[in-house]
Amino acid sequence: MKRREFIMLVGGAAAWPLAAGAQQTALPVIGFLHGGTPDAFASLVDAFRAGLNEGGYVEGGNVAIEYRWAENHYERLPALLADLVDRHVAVIAALGDVPAATAKTATSTIPVVVMAASDPVAAGLVASLNRPGGNVTGISMFTSDLTAKRIELLTELVPKAATIGLLVNPTGRRAELDTNEAQAAGRSLGRRIEVLNAGSAEEIEGAFVTIVRRRIGALVTVMMCCLQPDMNKSRRCRAAMRFQPSFRGASSSPPVG
Repeated sequence: MKRREFIMLVGGAAAWPLAAGAQQTALPVIGFLHGGTPDAFASLVDAFRAGLNEGGYVEGGNVAIEYRWAENHYERLPALLADLVDRHVAVIAALGDVPAATAKTATSTIPVVVMAASDPVAAGLVASLNRPGGNVTGISMFTSDLTAKRIELLTELVPKAATIGLLVNPTGRRAELDTNEAQAAGRSLGRRIEVLNAGSAEEIEGAFVTIVRRRIGALVTVMMCCLQPDMNKSRRCRAAMRFQPSFRGASSSPPVG
């Protein structure tokens, strides 16, 4: 499902209260939930608004949007969701695996449209892909299936890399799955996988110190989307990335180098 279809799902769900009661005068409200920061994902918000506009939904015109950002602190998500539920939003757009899972547990009545990277069935978000059931629907990119493939490609591109680093956010929902897949791929390819956990700016700095000190030959980053701004700011990260063959899954990664 493409971005346009995701936006149409959100807009359509927001319009349901209007269809149910023509006398309603208050604007339907979309709850927007993200684990990162507004500055780092401003382009995502712009695209979200543009997509709504394409579907005929204009913020401040015929729909309102309540934005909630966890600022890279996932422990804040339950409280942010509770606030949106208390405000009786018409629909919740939950972007990311952890926000999606939190929204799933927060409400069984408000429509939730998710954009997740992992398998939504395995994550317990929906019953099946063709019949989601419940109040959750949306799109998934299934990027967790790419971890092993990225490692395989790196071994072809950098055949002398005996050790490949896996930079992973341990607070991410897919952290264990990605780590296991990477380790399995490393064993089958005869490569050592060095797991580097980084869930904060300080840990990112430490991870790149380790990468340089241990002369890790190549790097795969997973679950680092919300921490990408910290990677962009890290001088050690920027220096290492200029010479480090790597695979990164976020479009915000290129500014690092």
